[in-house]
Amino acid sequence: MEKSNKRWFVVFGAVLLQVCLGAIYSWSLFNQPLMDKFGWTKDQVVLTYSIAIFVFAFSTIFSGRLADKIGPRKVATIGGILYGTGMILASFASSLPMLYFSYGVLAGAGVGFAYVCPLSTCVKWFPEKKGFITGIAVGAFGAGSLIFKSVIEFFIENTGVSSTFLYLGIIYMVLVVIGAQFLILPKVSAKGTKNKSVGENSYTAKEMMKTKSFYMVWIMYMFGCMPGLLVIGLAKDIGIEMVKLTPVTAANAVGLIALFNAGGRLAWGTISDKLGRVKVVTMMFIMTAVALLVMSLIQLNYVTFFLCLAAIAFSYGGFLAVFPTITGQFFGQKNLGANYGIIYQAYGIAALIGPIIKGNAADFNQTFLIAAGFAVLGMVISLLVKAPVQNIVTLETTQTKAV
Repeated sequence: MEKSNKRWFVVFGAVLLQVCLGAIYSWSLFNQPLMDKFGWTKDQVVLTYSIAIFVFAFSTIFSGRLADKIGPRKVATIGGILYGTGMILASFASSLPMLYFSYGVLAGAGVGFAYVCPLSTCVKWFPEKKGFITGIAVGAFGAGSLIFKSVIEFFIENTGVSSTFLYLGIIYMVLVVIGAQFLILPKVSAKGTKNKSVGENSYTAKEMMKTKSFYMVWIMYMFGCMPGLLVIGLAKDIGIEMVKLTPVTAANAVGLIALFNAGGRLAWGTISDKLGRVKVVTMMFIMTAVALLVMSLIQLNYVTFFLCLAAIAFSYGGFLAVFPTITGQFFGQKNLGANYGIIYQAYGIAALIGPIIKGNAADFNQTFLIAAGFAVLGMVISLLVKAPVQNIVTLETTQTKAV
């Protein structure tokens, strides 16, 4: 009973922390206010979001490894301080380089340092419900933009965009640091550790990167995340340009995406516990490809626009929920923080590919058609990928020799 109560306190801290980190998905609300105040172009402003996502993903290489060494509580605390500091400095930015550094680099690194910690911690407390508990942890991240949408709009309207960064920075720093203090690891006996190692994969990062499965998983993750990241960063603009919605109505797309993003993480994570991780990845690729094809080939109206956004966001959330558990299933739980940090780089690359496709495509229709092609490729790979088995043989051989 004591262990059961303690692990739900861990979940509380993870959710509190992740909600604040997930507010980074609200970036499209800042696009127009920054353009109006400083005269920057849309592409210049949106690049801030791309940099933040890339740095966020890149930072997980170090944060995952560091969390495995010194513990998730300390690493998440560092992340909260970096995140808040970057937002506060962004409030003083009057040039693009300063905005890119403060929000893109510092705040992005803060999110990256804190993000992996709740995932690796919660999975170790709930080994019997890995998909479900990962869905809760990343679902809170996805819900962050929905929860903070009204807060951000209120601050922008009443205090201006620069002051909004200041107030949000203070709020984020305080709440993330508080949430981090709940991230403690369960005590595992030496006997339990030994028993769990037999017959299970336990790859180090270097060993993982020598397998074919790693590269297939990495590419699938990149193809899965790219459409969602592309749509999230430009949701409001897509509604205005393609569907001719008013700015106020188009802004509702941010809330819709956040809702289905969060719902997809919990739903697909739970479903994957029953149907299998890779099988639901195939299903999500199909849903994403169909939605992108509809957006590319059919004249959108209010209903079809929001339905397509919902499908893409629902699947995108699922990718973020399922791939941490796929990493543990394929390569073991022992080095999950470090290994997922490597695989998560696919997310960062996906954040950069989206704007490149948009910048070189003739219009949104062509952009979505190209993204649909990547989703189809991801689906094909998901039908071919298999978990590596080499390490299981190595462990059993080692144990036999020892005897």
